[in-house]
Amino acid sequence: MHQIQNFFASFDGNAFLHEFVYDSKNPLLFNNGFFVYFFTLFIVLFFALRKHHQARRYVFCAFSLYFFYKASGWFVRLVILSAIVDFYISNAIYKTPEKKKKTVLLVLSIIFNLGMLFYFKYTNFFISISNELFSSHFNPLNILLPIGISFYTFENLSYTVDVYRGEFKPASKFSDYLLFLSFFPKLMMGPIVRVHDFVPQINEPYVISERDFAKGYYLIISGLIKKLVISDFITLNLVNYIFDNPSMHTGLENLFAVYGYAMVIYCDFSGYSDIAIGIALWLGFKIPPNFLSPYQSKNITEFWRRWHISLSSWLKDYLYIPLGGNRKFSIASFIFVGAFLAGAFLMCTHILHLSLLWATGVALALILIFLLPAIITKNSKGIAANFNLMTTMLLGGFWHGASWNFIIWGAIHGTALGVHKIWMLLTGQSLAGINHKRWYRILMGIITFHFVCFGWIFFRTADLGSAQAMIHQIFYDFDTKVFLPFYNNYKGVIWMIVVALCLHMIPDNLTERIIDKSKPFPMWAYAVVFFLFLILYGYFKSAEQVMPIYLQF
Repeated sequence: MHQIQNFFASFDGNAFLHEFVYDSKNPLLFNNGFFVYFFTLFIVLFFALRKHHQARRYVFCAFSLYFFYKASGWFVRLVILSAIVDFYISNAIYKTPEKKKKTVLLVLSIIFNLGMLFYFKYTNFFISISNELFSSHFNPLNILLPIGISFYTFENLSYTVDVYRGEFKPASKFSDYLLFLSFFPKLMMGPIVRVHDFVPQINEPYVISERDFAKGYYLIISGLIKKLVISDFITLNLVNYIFDNPSMHTGLENLFAVYGYAMVIYCDFSGYSDIAIGIALWLGFKIPPNFLSPYQSKNITEFWRRWHISLSSWLKDYLYIPLGGNRKFSIASFIFVGAFLAGAFLMCTHILHLSLLWATGVALALILIFLLPAIITKNSKGIAANFNLMTTMLLGGFWHGASWNFIIWGAIHGTALGVHKIWMLLTGQSLAGINHKRWYRILMGIITFHFVCFGWIFFRTADLGSAQAMIHQIFYDFDTKVFLPFYNNYKGVIWMIVVALCLHMIPDNLTERIIDKSKPFPMWAYAVVFFLFLILYGYFKSAEQVMPIYLQF
């Protein structure tokens, strides 16, 4: 009795209530301690109301919006506003018989969604461009980037476009649409969910099989290991240290930092995606996979079929094909490719300090990449396909952030996709006999992996100067003599990179095959696995919190 009295005497009600309020220094994420209590309460209510579809939806919406509030503060109002606007616009599109009115409504939706994204994400970027090009003196605005805005903007756009195309009947209940948009496992960092994959499942009876529970458990635990153990450890003990000032380190150290970041960004983002998909599976929703071992790819085209699948498929369906796909040109494609060629020329002269002759040669070589497929196939549609592909990749890079580095990253991948297309046209038949040879696939895999790593340099560095410095160190200050002291200092990190790469090489369907062939696992087995994870996490846990990489996008 005395202990209970002491407890209530020392209980701080204000501190307790403060835990339920948004804290910018400690946003709510899957690895946050508060999430355990949040999810436990949600599961209890969800399970109690599992047979009452309407009440279940309301609980889902309330918890999802609160989750987003705890993660981003009052930016949750943007999610609610965009849900209201696109819910009513999509229904108006569906009910309007006239094509012109449908188009006007669709344009309104696009302007609203992209306008909101542009204001919060790109305003200061274009202010800086204006100041540099026109010597204007606009001051940057004090704008914070709302968490998840890039993801739910794309979901809004795909929803209204699908309704406009007649591919989907819009939700008649606002709570259905709000749940689609705000579903808390995927709201902040994806995957980007399509309406036809998600909405039909909302009012389905809640059923979870032993297989679904086991697979969901595996995805959650493996995702937590990827993010909290592998990614965070490599980030704090190598990547941040080298990337913050690449000029201060040798080429070998920089190279290993690039390898480390390749594992970090994969484990960080795919880990979060796996957790989101696993939780969704426990809640009765099946979300398609977002990653399929991308570093096993044998070429850059395959890489984009395996990396951030929800984004690459979105860009294909809602940008590449509307631009004309592999059939025709568009004005936008000419504008963006023209800007790309001009940018490549100016980069050669002003940043790489090449002569006008060399810069012109580079621009002509890039033009040749666009033209060669059409020359080889004697079909002009090949030019259109490359123009539209480059436009898509430039905009895909820009989607990631308001920085020239992201645009360059997109341009690098757009160029590589064009080069790979030429390679296949020139060698498709002559190399057909060795395409499936093990040694050839390993060689192509190594080349593809290193090209992707080269792109990650621009993706991770703070600015173009840092990217140049890192590339310079790798190519001109590569001293193998420092490997032994480097290994002694970073032994744990190097082996963690090796472990991450080895785990990545495991076949994607291995887990499903094991689950399908195994008998149902007893609950004590799940408890043991979770206990072992806690030991592993406790061993590698750092005092410094590492925010997910894609939280900034």
